[in-house]
Amino acid sequence: MRIAIAGASGRMGKILVETVLNTSGVMLSGALERPSAISLGQDAGVFTGRETGLEITDDIHRVLADSDVLIDFTRPEGTIEHLKVARRYHTRLVIGTTGFTESQKAELVAAARTLRIVFSPNMSMGVNVTLKLLQIAAAYFSTGYDIEIIEAHHRNKVDAPSGTALRMGEVLATALDRNLADCALYGRHGTIGERDPSTIGFSVIRGGDIGGDHTVMFAGTGERIEITHKSASRLAYAQGAVKAACFLFDRPAGLYDMWDVLDLH
Repeated sequence: MRIAIAGASGRMGKILVETVLNTSGVMLSGALERPSAISLGQDAGVFTGRETGLEITDDIHRVLADSDVLIDFTRPEGTIEHLKVARRYHTRLVIGTTGFTESQKAELVAAARTLRIVFSPNMSMGVNVTLKLLQIAAAYFSTGYDIEIIEAHHRNKVDAPSGTALRMGEVLATALDRNLADCALYGRHGTIGERDPSTIGFSVIRGGDIGGDHTVMFAGTGERIEITHKSASRLAYAQGAVKAACFLFDRPAGLYDMWDVLDLH
């Protein structure tokens, strides 16, 4: 399995490169960056202290022509551009990018008619098992319990709430037979009145170098239940992404998620 990394010199890209290099049965086939990146021309393994013989490049056509899969944890606009080129080469895609608009998500769905794509806002096995636990818990706390989602990330994260927090909201809303677009409450300020029991609240913290903390609180009368996942590093996301890349090897065209990869459905 030949795997290329988009955003190869970014924080997540470096860990993805190292994870691919350390995983048996796969090989690093390309390291892609934006045209303005100062890392262009450097060896893809420079950040790991290993020489790969592959230069970081902005030539997406060359990269995708030599790759089976592109792992992309960049920005929505960049991912959509990569998607267009991937259609030409029939390249499989593992997408961990967050912050897509609804129209951009529709483009992913359309592309999956002919491409094999895993799209998930969080590739961690721990997070996805946590989502399964939330699905189960929601069935028992559907009445008499208020649901709040609290997430914290580092100061450099640009989208809020996080893709993982939104996915938690989607899983909870579906389990409760609600539409998240109708019941989500993003922050509170001023005189807000009593809490609507049908809402799912979101709170966002940004600061320091927090890797990613997510807590879902089911607050009842006389008790509350909290389900929490905390990330110490991005390694779990990278390992999950490589697992997703291998999952796509013999799958038909379609849009998959990490629940498909981990057989959680």
